[in-house]
Amino acid sequence: MIVIADGGSTKTNWCLINEAGRKIYFNTEGYNPYFSKGEYIVKSLNETLPDHLEREKLTGVYYYGAGCSTPGNVKIVADAMKQVFTNADVFVGHDLLASCRALLGDEPGFAAILGTGTNSCLYDGSEITMNIDSLGYFLGDEGSGSYIGKRILSDYMKGYMPKGLREAFYDNYALTNEDIFDNIYNKPLPNRFCASFSKFLYDFKDSYEDYAFSTIDYAFTAFFEALVIHYPNYKDHKLNCVGSVGYSFRDILSIVADRYEMGVGKIIRSPIDDLVHYHLEIAKK
Repeated sequence: MIVIADGGSTKTNWCLINEAGRKIYFNTEGYNPYFSKGEYIVKSLNETLPDHLEREKLTGVYYYGAGCSTPGNVKIVADAMKQVFTNADVFVGHDLLASCRALLGDEPGFAAILGTGTNSCLYDGSEITMNIDSLGYFLGDEGSGSYIGKRILSDYMKGYMPKGLREAFYDNYALTNEDIFDNIYNKPLPNRFCASFSKFLYDFKDSYEDYAFSTIDYAFTAFFEALVIHYPNYKDHKLNCVGSVGYSFRDILSIVADRYEMGVGKIIRSPIDDLVHYHLEIAKK
C-alpha cells in the first residue's frame, strides 16, 4: 500500500491506494515547514490520520509539500513522516513538482500554483528547470490567496471597501482593526489568516462585481509582472495552474493571461487526482 499527498500551506490532500488498488481520499491540515516544525507535524498527523489507514502496512509515502524546496525543510518533513509511517519508504518533494506532474505529466511546459501562496516554474517533462522565487507571504506571493487577503483587509481597515460589502464583512467576521493586527503580528500562521478572506470575495463576487474584478485583476497582474513575464519566451508556453485561487477566479486569470499574450492550458483546483494518475502510470512502466 502507498499513500500520495499534496500538501499546501492550509490543507493536505491524501490518497491511499490499498492492496486491492482502491483509492481512499482524506484530508489533514497543511504542513509548511516554514511555519510548522517537525514536532507539530508528528502530533497533528497522529491526531488526525484516519483509523482505517493501517500505517504499519504502508510501503511507500510520497509527500509533496509547500515549503519543501530546501534540503533543510525537506529533512524536517521527511523526519516527521518517518516517525509517523515507520515501515514505509518516504519521499518528500516540493509541491511545485507535484503541480508539474499533475498538470503536465511528462510533457514540458510552464506550471504555476495560485493557492494560499504562489509559485511558478518551467518544467522539462521530468525536472523543474527554472523557478523564480515568489519570496513568500511577507515579500511576494503575488496573485495568491494571502496576497488577495491582504488587499481585502487593507481596504476594509481603511474604509475603501464598498459600504455594503464592508458591512457584510463585519457581519461575517466581526473583526476590529485591533483583531486584525493581532492575527497578523502576534498569532501563528498569518498567511492562512489573510488567505481565508479570498473566499469571502469569491462568495460576494457577483454582488460586487466591479470591486471583485478590480481586486483580483490587480493581484493576477502583479503575478504576471513579478513572476511570469520574467521567464524566457513565456509567451511560447501556456499558463497551466493549480490551486483554489487560480481555479475559483479562472475567468479573470484568463483575461489577464490574454492581456499578456499567453495562452491558457489546464487549470485545476487540486493536483491530487492527476498526481495519483501520474504515480500509477509510473508504476506500470
